[in-house]
Amino acid sequence: MKTTRTPALRIRGGFSVRIDLRALTVVVLLLVAALTASIVLIGTGDFPIPAGDVLKTLVGNGNPGQEFIVTELRLPRVLVGLLVGASLGLGGALFQSLTRNPLGSPDVLGLGQGSTAGALVMIVLFSGSAIQVALGALVGGLATGAAIYLLAWKQGVHGYRMVLVGIGVSAVATAVNGYLLTKADIVDAARAVVWMTGSLNGRDWDQVWPLLGLCGVLVPLVLGNARGLRTMEMGDDVSYALGVRVERVRLVLMVAAVLLTAGATAAAGPVGFVALTAPQLARRLTFPRCLKGAGGAPMPGPNLVPSMVMGATLLIVADWASQRLFGADQLPVGVVTGVLGGVYLLWLLVTERRAGRI
Repeated sequence: MKTTRTPALRIRGGFSVRIDLRALTVVVLLLVAALTASIVLIGTGDFPIPAGDVLKTLVGNGNPGQEFIVTELRLPRVLVGLLVGASLGLGGALFQSLTRNPLGSPDVLGLGQGSTAGALVMIVLFSGSAIQVALGALVGGLATGAAIYLLAWKQGVHGYRMVLVGIGVSAVATAVNGYLLTKADIVDAARAVVWMTGSLNGRDWDQVWPLLGLCGVLVPLVLGNARGLRTMEMGDDVSYALGVRVERVRLVLMVAAVLLTAGATAAAGPVGFVALTAPQLARRLTFPRCLKGAGGAPMPGPNLVPSMVMGATLLIVADWASQRLFGADQLPVGVVTGVLGGVYLLWLLVTERRAGRI
């Protein structure tokens, strides 16, 4: 196995902490970019607000009109975007690490399609409210994740088997979604299509708090199991020898990844390809000469925090671009991420084929 050394800071004094300086720098720069883009996005719209006035309003010094626009209309949308992007980035990093495959993302595995099926059931069959649609998407994502895990199980869960099963489940869920759309009346069908594009339009505090609570529980859980996840990338046998309870860690992290993805989909609809691209871009920034495994295949590396921050930055920048180029209500952010992510997926497939890995 070929490895590369990265600069690190060691702190000793009863405990030892190893800090990857390159990864820390990337995370700080991405945080600055995400916060800057958020402030600019809050000031963007039919009633533009300068960045300085946005900051004043956020600290309570704006006029009543600006306070209403910022705190009631635009800030919740931006917070939902940050949380959805972070959830998708972290969920994608977990799936790519668990499957040891750069294509092992919720988009490819069919979790987005499963969540969409749950939401469409509530829209088409029950004409459900926004909360009921969100719950349907959450249940659909969980059911899809459980189906993938059970169908991929054979004395353990192998990464490529999970990807192949996920592709099959995705095809089934896509067919179910198409059937539900054909059974819907024109009003429900239009509502379903709008939801399926993935959008931050109309998002308010009702979407912020549940997703914030979900992230508040799952992010510490995931980071607490990060060491076991990194050890598992050396192989199950090595992990068992080092005392890692492989199947327990894998199951806990997969459930967390499914919940993060389903929660993000419930809040904003199926925003495509953020979960695929964010971990890969974060890995390339933090490990330009990535670790090599057997046969020269690249090891994704958990890279959890950079992936999470990269996902938030990507989604906020994409939403800003959709508003600046096409107007706030003309192009949902899911269309922008879908186009960019599709191009990236094609490039990734070509790269993997040239390397002889697919």
